[in-house]
Amino acid sequence: MFNKFEKTMNNIKNVFSIKDLENLSGIKAHTIRIWEKRYNVLQPMRTDTNIRLYDLHSLQKLLNITLLHDYGYKISKIATYSEEKIPSLVREIITTKNANNHAISDFKMAMMNFDQDLFFKTYDWLIAKKTFKEVFLQVFVPLMNELGLLWQTDTITPAHEHFVSYLIKQKLLINIEQLQTQPVQHHDKVFVLSLPMNEIHELGLMYLHYEILLQGYKTVYLGESMPIDNLKVLKNNFGPIVYITYMTVQPDREAIDNYVSTMESELLGDGTQLWFIGRLVENIDRDKIASETHIFQSITELVDAI
Repeated sequence: MFNKFEKTMNNIKNVFSIKDLENLSGIKAHTIRIWEKRYNVLQPMRTDTNIRLYDLHSLQKLLNITLLHDYGYKISKIATYSEEKIPSLVREIITTKNANNHAISDFKMAMMNFDQDLFFKTYDWLIAKKTFKEVFLQVFVPLMNELGLLWQTDTITPAHEHFVSYLIKQKLLINIEQLQTQPVQHHDKVFVLSLPMNEIHELGLMYLHYEILLQGYKTVYLGESMPIDNLKVLKNNFGPIVYITYMTVQPDREAIDNYVSTMESELLGDGTQLWFIGRLVENIDRDKIASETHIFQSITELVDAI
């Protein structure tokens, strides 16, 4: 009877285990079971072996219940509300403080449903209240951090991650293009942005491109998988240059010091600086880097240094 559900779970996730709900909502599986048993807030399906399975409606309801619960509503009270009243209350109590969490929940639902319209509707609602910078740092960054964990725990598939990442990339490109039409205000340095070979995680680098343009500097955006010898060509056209390299999964940890050393020997001189950011920078031996090489632990830290 439930074979079709199990097959679906192995492909595109529109049916979820209780562990998936825990990962997506932040509510422990034990608590979800208690809420079901005592208050009947969710009605899971069951496999032939009595394993709980939940549909997208249950996920959305749990995300709304979580927001109400975080806002101070008791679960015993929430359980008495109709299906229509719960989302209605959520809309009423959304404030600046919890708007970010609500938006993240809506973006998750858009991702799980491959619902482009919901993504755009949620984005338009946010951008009416916030700057793009605030939307990216307060909503998109936490969302992408969560997606990484959801992917690692097999709660979502690469298709889900690619779907929402592409939509975020679209918004970045629109905002970047608007800034590129503005005249350059500062001419003391040029920023060249790239990713190492085989590095494909580009959203962080794209956002830094936006921030640098926002501050009035000239940029050259090269993107993913850029060989070091290609970067050197830019020195024939510009100077001094700040090369920004974003390291998420590449280069290999064992090769990272050699990679930095090669960049230093090939690129430094004539006022050039090397700026490194990303998950892997913690593996760089800081005792070995040149004075013109700088390591940043976060986007905010790097932006403050521009």
